[in-house]
Amino acid sequence: MKKVERINVIMRYINNRSHFTISEIMREFNISRSTAIRDIREVEAMGMPLVAEVGRDGGYFVMHNSVLPEVRFTDNEVKALFIAFMATRNQQLPYLKSRHSLAEKLLGLISENQQDDLVLLNQTLLFEGTNPNNPDLLDLSDLPHPMLEKLIQILLLDRYLLITIEEEGVIKSYPIYLLHLYREKSVWLIEGFDLKEEKQQIFSVDNLTEVKPYPTKKRLSKKKILEKMSKQEEVSNLVLELGPKAIAQFKKYHPLKVSISYTNPFQTTAILKTFINVYKPEELTEMTNWLLFLGGDIKVREVPKEVLEGLQERLCLFFP
Repeated sequence: MKKVERINVIMRYINNRSHFTISEIMREFNISRSTAIRDIREVEAMGMPLVAEVGRDGGYFVMHNSVLPEVRFTDNEVKALFIAFMATRNQQLPYLKSRHSLAEKLLGLISENQQDDLVLLNQTLLFEGTNPNNPDLLDLSDLPHPMLEKLIQILLLDRYLLITIEEEGVIKSYPIYLLHLYREKSVWLIEGFDLKEEKQQIFSVDNLTEVKPYPTKKRLSKKKILEKMSKQEEVSNLVLELGPKAIAQFKKYHPLKVSISYTNPFQTTAILKTFINVYKPEELTEMTNWLLFLGGDIKVREVPKEVLEGLQERLCLFFP
């Protein structure tokens, strides 16, 4: 049975029942769990009002003879949505076409006065990556890596992945459990636990050529993965006390692996603990530059001598 035909049959099947489960859909149409979930999401996207029930025996039921309320936006909600669009232009975010269509639908819902306000905001507000000479409200010209959307669609169903990476003409495959997908310094990165090497690794989405679910039989449980990761955690070798000015700088930018713990209820002081691999020149340089970015509102409890030497070299450039 073709997908389009199956979706139509599933809709009729659902509409004739007061309640159904994923398992029933799987058995009835002889499809996998992931396919059943995708099909149900498509049915919901086509407008069928489904409500999920929580619990061991939970499933779905259809809201028959119900009218969904009309969506209305306040003036401030409209401004908030479009400012968010403006701030994220050229950020290589996924679902570009969907964001275009969403912006067009929002413009169609609002009044001419609201549209005039948005045009004025668009001409006045500037963000990183925006072009002040292009006043088009719908200009979302960022083009993310073509594999990014596929990666997101798959990880929503399964975080055990087999990814293929090409670096300098060399192609390698890695079985991973995806921990995080994040964007840092305009680059999308995959943080995953390598199931073969049994260690954490970082991969650039720009180097990704293929992604697919990893075979079930070869998987480690999430519990075992977390246990192995906890045993591999490095001991902190950088410990800082941050004052309010340094905390403000930290909030503006900080490397993903670095976090702080507030030491008073007003969140005006904090402790920063992390590990710096001084044998990786790129990481050493990055962390040295970032410490200068934090400014002088810090007290050093512990720091590698290599970082101190790097700071002294940088300062000598300004004060020879």
